[in-house]
Amino acid sequence: MSLREMKLPRLAYNWISGIGIIIAVVTGVLMTFLYIIGIFAKVTNPYLGIFLYMVLPPVLIGGLILVPLGMLKTWYRFKKSGVASYPTWPYFDLNKKSHRNAALLFIVGSIFFLIISAVGGYEAFHYSESVNFCGKTCHSVMKPEFVAYQNSPHARVSCVSCHVGPGADWYAKSKMSGLYQVYAVLADKYPRPIPTPIANLRPARETCEQCHWPEKFFGAQQKSFNHYMYDEENSYWPIEMLIKVGGGNPESGLTSGIHWHTFIANKIEYIARDERHQEIPWVRATNVKTGYQTVYQDTENPLTEEEIAAAEPRVFDCMDCHNRPSHIYNSPDHAIDEALYTEKIDVTLPEIKRISVEAMAELYETEEAAWHGIANRIKDFYSEEYPDIYNEKQDEINEAILEVQDKYQKNIFPEMKVRWEEYPNNIGHFGNPGCMRCHTGNLQAKDGSIITRDCNSCHTILAQGSGERSMMAKSMDGLEFVHPEDIDEAWKEMGCHECHSGTQP
Repeated sequence: MSLREMKLPRLAYNWISGIGIIIAVVTGVLMTFLYIIGIFAKVTNPYLGIFLYMVLPPVLIGGLILVPLGMLKTWYRFKKSGVASYPTWPYFDLNKKSHRNAALLFIVGSIFFLIISAVGGYEAFHYSESVNFCGKTCHSVMKPEFVAYQNSPHARVSCVSCHVGPGADWYAKSKMSGLYQVYAVLADKYPRPIPTPIANLRPARETCEQCHWPEKFFGAQQKSFNHYMYDEENSYWPIEMLIKVGGGNPESGLTSGIHWHTFIANKIEYIARDERHQEIPWVRATNVKTGYQTVYQDTENPLTEEEIAAAEPRVFDCMDCHNRPSHIYNSPDHAIDEALYTEKIDVTLPEIKRISVEAMAELYETEEAAWHGIANRIKDFYSEEYPDIYNEKQDEINEAILEVQDKYQKNIFPEMKVRWEEYPNNIGHFGNPGCMRCHTGNLQAKDGSIITRDCNSCHTILAQGSGERSMMAKSMDGLEFVHPEDIDEAWKEMGCHECHSGTQP
C-alpha cells in the first residue's frame, strides 16, 4: 500500500481530531527526545522526570482520545443534518486488503503503544518513589528535610522505605495524601515549619524493623560525647558512656535495657498533653506475658478522669525515642562541638566556641543574610576583643567562619523557619526532654512505685573530663556524673535540657 493510498477516514477530517493528532505526535516526539536526553546526558533534574513520566503520558493519551471523540461528534453532526449520504462510522472488513493493512497497522501500533505505556508506567512508579523526586521536586519546601537527610545515618535509605514502606495499600495512601500537599505548595498554604510528628505515619514495626530488630540485639554500646566549654580556652570536657541498649528475646529471658520499652516483654502506652508528645503525665505498662498492668500518673499535675476517658493512649514504639532518625537539625552547641573535635575549627582561637555558637544561633531572615551575619559577627569580635589574634590568625579565623556557615546551612533554614528548637530530638536528655518526659521521678503508681530517674538504669559513665580533671571508672559501677562547673546538686534536681537548650547555658 502506497503512502498516497494511506488516507484517514473521512470522519477524521475535523478540527477536534486534528488537534488530537497534533498533540499526540508532538508529545510523542518530545517524550522520545527527553528520554534520549535522560539516558545519554544523565540529567538528574527532578522536573525532567516529572514531565517525562507524569505530565507528558496523560497528554499523549488525551490527544489520542480526542481523535475518536472528534470523529464521533462529526458523525452525529452529519446524521442530524439529514444528509442522505453522510459518512458511515468506520468498519473493518478483513476481506479487503486495505482493511487488513489498516488492522495490521493498528495492531502493531497498539502493541508498541502498550509497551511504551508499560515502560513509562513502570518508570513513573519508580521515579515517584525516588529520593530525587521526594527531595527536589518542591525544592523550597523540602530543602530542610532533603539536606538533613543527606547528612543523616539513613542517607543511603530511600525516603519511601520509611515514609511509605512495601505494599500497594500504603503506596496508594501516600499518593492520595500527596494530592493535598501539591495543592498546598501551589497555593502557598503550607506551614512554616512543617509540623511534626507526621499524622498517620506507617507503624514503625512495619518500616524500622525491616532492618532493626530489637529482639535480635542486646547488651550495651559505648558512646563518646565530646563537649567544649564556653570559656576563653574552649576547655575540652568529654564523657565516655556505656549505653545500656538492651533488647533480647523474651522466650530466652534476655530482655533488658532501653529496648525494654518496645514490645519485647512489655507494652507501654502513654497520653501526652501536647501534639509533639513532649509532656507526658500518664503512662500504662502492661506485662505481655502475664497481662498485669501498672498505671503511672504525674503527681504534680495529673490528668482528670474525664481527660483520660477522652484521650486515646498512644502505643509506645521506635519513633517515640528515635523521632529524628533521618531529619536531624543539630543545635549550634552540638554542631560547633563537632567542628572543634574534628579540628575543622581551631580550638586555640580564644572563645571561638562561644562566638561561633552565638553567630550561628542568631535569627536571620534569609540564608544569604546568615552568611554575611556570621562572617561579620566573628570578624568584628576578634578585631575588637583580640586584635593581635585577628592579625596573626587570619587564615584560622576565615576557616572557622566557613565552617560555622557550613554548619548553619546544614541545620538552620530561615526561609522555612526551621531551627533545632522546632524539632526536639527525643534521644537522650541533654538538649531536649527526651527520656525525661517520663523519667522525671514524678510519675507514680497507686502502689507507690515510680518510673525511675536513676541515671545508671540507662547508662554507665566510664570516663569524663580531661587534663588534670580526667576521671576513669575503676569498677563496673562506673562514675557518678561530675558537672564541669560547680552547680552543687542542681544537676540531680533538674534535667540537663532545662539549662542546655542548644546555645550557651
